[in-house]
Amino acid sequence: MNFSDKNYIVLNAVESTNNYANQLIMSKQAVEGTVVLAYFQEKGRGQRGNYWESEKGKNLLTSIILFPGFLPAERQFAISKIVSLALYDFLNSKTLDVSIKWPNDLYLGSRKIAGILIENGVKGRNIFSSVLGIGLNLNQKEFVSGAPNPVSLQQITGKEYNIHDVLDEIVELIFKWYQRLANGDFEYIDSMYFERLFRKNMWSIFKDGDGEFKAKIIGIGEFGQLILKRQNGKLSEYMFKEVEYIF
Repeated sequence: MNFSDKNYIVLNAVESTNNYANQLIMSKQAVEGTVVLAYFQEKGRGQRGNYWESEKGKNLLTSIILFPGFLPAERQFAISKIVSLALYDFLNSKTLDVSIKWPNDLYLGSRKIAGILIENGVKGRNIFSSVLGIGLNLNQKEFVSGAPNPVSLQQITGKEYNIHDVLDEIVELIFKWYQRLANGDFEYIDSMYFERLFRKNMWSIFKDGDGEFKAKIIGIGEFGQLILKRQNGKLSEYMFKEVEYIF
């Protein structure tokens, strides 16, 4: 796979870049490294069925197609890790106080600047396809959706960002981390992801089906589960959507 042979599809508007990318895969029109970029999403999707707010032409809305047939299905969270790490590297080169909020958001301080939505297709025991959906707030100056804590890079740095230049930079960073994944560098990827986690090893408030509790993040499990240590010493593990941070 060679990301330098750019295969970009640029759309003024689309329902969802992930939907568009998945349709390309289903119709066998996608090659590895295909990038779908939209200036506006009519139905941009986030985790938990949330809507991703983005003013037209202001932010990075993209989906990247991979075919990681080497990756066992049970290790699919590694895809989310490498995309998170690539976005971390990009943001960390532009500003301070960057962290990855489990499972797949990027934060500046206590404010959300990016979200990731990975959709995998499985064939046999391995991943067949991965669509890497990324929403990154670049130039938006005001958010009106009622989301609790959004922020854009321009709000932090005061600079205007060219969406195409940012996309090129992020694609190259994803390729770097994807190469590590293909080489089997799971231990390094795991350690870097944990090292950059939002509020790791800090007492924080969480909420599960039984209510709120105080705990520390002490690890990420093999399948991407969050490992928390409560104040009474008890360890708890949660998969996606089973627990949430309380700010």
